[in-house]
Amino acid sequence: TQTFTVVLKEIWTSLIMWFFYALIPCLLTGAVAILPAPQNLSVHSTNMKHLLIWSPVIIPGETVYYSVEYQGEYESLYTSHVWIPSSWCSLMEEPECDVTDDITATVPYNLRVRATLGSQSSAWSTLTQPFNRNSTILTPPGMELTKDGFHLVIELEDLGPQFEFLVAYWKREAGAKEHVKTVSSGGIPLHLVTMEPGAAYCVKAQTFVKAIGRHSAFSQAECVEVQGEVLPLALALFAFVGFMLILVAVPLSIWKTGQLLRYSCCPAVVLPDTLKVTNSPQKLISCRKEEVDACAMTAVLSSEELFRTWIW
Repeated sequence: TQTFTVVLKEIWTSLIMWFFYALIPCLLTGAVAILPAPQNLSVHSTNMKHLLIWSPVIIPGETVYYSVEYQGEYESLYTSHVWIPSSWCSLMEEPECDVTDDITATVPYNLRVRATLGSQSSAWSTLTQPFNRNSTILTPPGMELTKDGFHLVIELEDLGPQFEFLVAYWKREAGAKEHVKTVSSGGIPLHLVTMEPGAAYCVKAQTFVKAIGRHSAFSQAECVEVQGEVLPLALALFAFVGFMLILVAVPLSIWKTGQLLRYSCCPAVVLPDTLKVTNSPQKLISCRKEEVDACAMTAVLSSEELFRTWIW
């Protein structure tokens, strides 16, 4: 009986040791998989900005990092084993990833994420349904209306190069026609219309994305009014008088300037009486030589007198 007890004890000890040694590999294998995988994956997409989010993996006193990979339509259909690392989301701390730059076509995309802690990595968690960017939510653009005199100027929110905008504007009155203008980009002030004094104008806008063939709803209409500016009567009268003064003064100034230039450059010379011919040419021809000399001397003196007169 004692021998049987000893043998039974040895067998029991061997079983315990066997069970312990058999459990060690399992414990070692499980040590790699103890890090849970991220859960609750979803994509929030607004105005072509796509954000993959998930529930964070909480390990007290530790920082968990995350990595994201994706598959396009081609990889999903023909090379399902190929996953492409996300451009911006490798070993990041935040439980979210901006996958906008990875989603470059309007086709279904598979997305997955895993957690990493030191040398441990969790299993991959995959998005329940593939994401297509044509499901993005489009919102009306923000807009700012300003007045530059009678010019209505609009500046739209800049949402990126994929966006165009349809701007509708009209004069606020019964039966007014609505005009629509296409704006290729936001962030730039644009002259919309020249307004009439005393009239109010209203504007609304919507976004359009050609890549997905969709547009948002129109924004709430915003209206601005320009007060009528009537020129005061005194100012109008002053302008009229000034115009008439200019109309009279300019020709008068031109005439006076011409007169000054004429008398300065070409003064009028008055001949003295001694140079004036009072007798007939026949009497001058029959003049004796002495008389001719006397006439010549008189003519010379008269020329000197003329010069002095011109100088003074």
